[in-house]
Amino acid sequence: MNWGATLIAAARTRFRLWAPALDALTLEIDGQDGIAMAPAGDGWFEAEAPCGPGTRYRFRLPSGIAVPDPASRAQQDDVHGWSIVVDPGAYLWTEAAWRGRPWRETVIQECHTGVGGGFLGMIDLLPEIAATGFTAIELMPVAAFGGTRNWGYDGVLPYAPAAAYGAPDELRRLVDAAHAQGLMIFLDVVYNHFGPDGNYLSAYAPDFFRQDIATPWGGAIDFGKEPVARFFIENALYWLRDFRFDGLRFDAVHAIGDTGFLHRLAAEIREAIPDRHIHLVLENEHNDAPLLEASYDAQWNDDFHNVMHVLLTGEEYGYYRDFAGEPTAKLVRCLSEGFIYQGQGSPNQQGKPRGSSSGHLPPLRFVSFLQNHDQIGNRALGERLTVLADPARLRAAIGLLLLCPQIPLTFAGDSIGSRSPFLFFTDFHDDLADAVREGRRGEFSHFPGFTDPELRARIPDPNAPATFAASRPQPGADAADWQALYTDLLALRRAHIVPGLDHARALGAEAIGDKAVAARWQFPEGALTLAINLGDGPAAFTAPDAVPLTIIGTGVSDAGLAPASFAAWFVR
Repeated sequence: MNWGATLIAAARTRFRLWAPALDALTLEIDGQDGIAMAPAGDGWFEAEAPCGPGTRYRFRLPSGIAVPDPASRAQQDDVHGWSIVVDPGAYLWTEAAWRGRPWRETVIQECHTGVGGGFLGMIDLLPEIAATGFTAIELMPVAAFGGTRNWGYDGVLPYAPAAAYGAPDELRRLVDAAHAQGLMIFLDVVYNHFGPDGNYLSAYAPDFFRQDIATPWGGAIDFGKEPVARFFIENALYWLRDFRFDGLRFDAVHAIGDTGFLHRLAAEIREAIPDRHIHLVLENEHNDAPLLEASYDAQWNDDFHNVMHVLLTGEEYGYYRDFAGEPTAKLVRCLSEGFIYQGQGSPNQQGKPRGSSSGHLPPLRFVSFLQNHDQIGNRALGERLTVLADPARLRAAIGLLLLCPQIPLTFAGDSIGSRSPFLFFTDFHDDLADAVREGRRGEFSHFPGFTDPELRARIPDPNAPATFAASRPQPGADAADWQALYTDLLALRRAHIVPGLDHARALGAEAIGDKAVAARWQFPEGALTLAINLGDGPAAFTAPDAVPLTIIGTGVSDAGLAPASFAAWFVR
C-alpha cells in the first residue's frame, strides 16, 4: 500500500507519508535516534528501518510537532500518541474458507461495539443474533477517535481500530467468530470528514482538503488528488482483505460530492476481491439512483424510515416535515418504487429538488429500517419506538419491515423489546467538550418540548460517562415476546421471500384507508402481498384466496383489515 507502515521483512519496515507542505520530515522510533525521511516524489516521504511488529513510531515535523501516522494500523493508547507497526498476516484465521453470503439473504442488526462490550464482548452476543434469524451484523465505525467513548463518526485515524474496543487481532477474532456463526459482518466507514480531536493532516498535507468548498467539518476532502483517493481506496481494501469484513457501509456520501470517485472506489474493490461476496452500501441523502445501477448493492432508504415514523408517532417536525403531508401516499410510493423523493422539491431544503427516479431498481437495492443509530440517537433523549409508538402498531410495522422484499435492518436491542435509550455520547474535554454539549442542546432549541433553556439543560451531557452507560440496550419486560416475533418473521422471510428475491419486482401498491396500504411483488414462483393498517378504523381490503403466511393483530374480516394489523400472503 502507498500509505502507512508496511512490513517488508520479519524485522524491517517501510514507512511512507504524504506531506506535500514540508521540505523535510523525521521518523521517530521509540528508543532510537530520529531518521531523516527521503523525498520520494509528489510530496511523499519514505524511510526504511530495522524494526518489526510492535514498534512504536511517529513523525516529527520541522515545526517541532510530533504526529501519529494518519494510516496507523494501531495506536498505543490515544490518537495523539505513538503509532504501532502491525503484522496483518500474524492472525491465524479459523474460518479462512468463508466466502460470504449472497445479498438476497441479508438481514442486518446494526451494533455499537462500545456498548456491546468491545470486540471480544461482541463475540458473546453473536449466537443469539444468529439464532433469531439475522444473517449479518453491521458495526458502527471503529476507527480511532479522541477519548474512549464515541459513536465513531469522529474518527481521525481511519486505519486504526479504536484501542478502547481492543487490539486489531481482537477485531479479527470478532470477524472470525461471526463467520463461524454463519453471520456476515459489515463495517460502517466515514470517508466524508475527520473528527475534531486528533486530526493533524492540515499541518503537513493541507492539499488533502479543498479550500473552495466548505462542509460542517471544515474544508471538503479533495478526492481529485491521487494520494487522497488512494488513502481511502486502500482503507476500504484494508478492512475487506486484512480483516475479512463482508462489506462496507459508506457514511453520508452526499457530503463526498464526487460521484466519479465513488464509482472508482466500488470498481477497484470489485476487481481486487473477485472471489468473495462483498457488499457495498451507501448512505446518501441525494437518493442518487445511478450509483445503485451497477456500482453499489444498495442504499439505506431513509425515506422508508421517515414515512413510517410519521405514521407510527404522528411527529412532523425536523426532517419529518418532508413526510408529513399525505404520508399514506408516500408509503405507497416507497413500497412501489423505492425512494419517495425522486426529484420533487423538499420542504426542508427550501423546495430544492431531491432524488432521482428509482422505480426501475429492484427491491434489493434498498435497505429499510424503522430505526437505527441516527434515528434514535439524534433525538434529544434517545427514545426508541418501544417508548414512542403504540406496541400493537409497532408490531405491525415490524411485520412490514421483515417481510418486505427490501433488505431489512434493525438496531441492537430492537429484537428484545429494549426501552433503553441510545444517546449521543463522546469523550471530549475542556473547550471542545463544552462546545459539543452546548451545540447538542442548541440543536433542539426549536423542537417541541425544548424551547425553554431549562428544559434543554436536561438533555444528557454527551461527555458524561453515565450517558454512555445508559445507552447499553437492556431487554424489555416482554423481551421473549418480541424475540419470538422477530424469530418467526425471519423464518418466514427465509423460507418464502429470500429464494426468489434476485428476480422480485414490484407490481404496485395502493392506499386502502387512512394510514393503510397494500402492496404486491412478483416472484419467479408466485406473488407476495403485504397489507398494513396503522390507522384507527378498518381498511377496505380483500385478502388473496390463499392461506396467509402471517397475521399480526386481529387481521382481515368482512369489515376489512383491522386497525394495528399486518398480514402477508405468498400465492404460488
